[in-house]
Amino acid sequence: MSEVLLVVTNLPDRASAERVAEALVIQRVAACVNVLADCVSVYRWEGKLEHANEVPLLIKTTRAAYPGLEAALRELHPYELPEIIALPVEAGLPEYLDWVVQETQTRNQA
Repeated sequence: MSEVLLVVTNLPDRASAERVAEALVIQRVAACVNVLADCVSVYRWEGKLEHANEVPLLIKTTRAAYPGLEAALRELHPYELPEIIALPVEAGLPEYLDWVVQETQTRNQA
């Protein structure tokens, strides 16, 4: 099983999505973050049906870097309860997966 994870979250607008994406890569808790096209999310919050325009992020990281990624998202995210879902990467181009591991190691770990 790979140590690489794909983490999904949504931000309220493109500016905050790009700000969070850059911060995660700079902090080396993510190797790459895809800022996707706007979407509409439908959900129930505090008993009310909600519709929200959001910008999804696809974040490539590792199991080792995940605790730091989650902490950074909790700090940077404007939502009271942000969606943070981590999915294991079962297979992928080995060179790419190795790159994700290398990019999420701090200089002290490398």
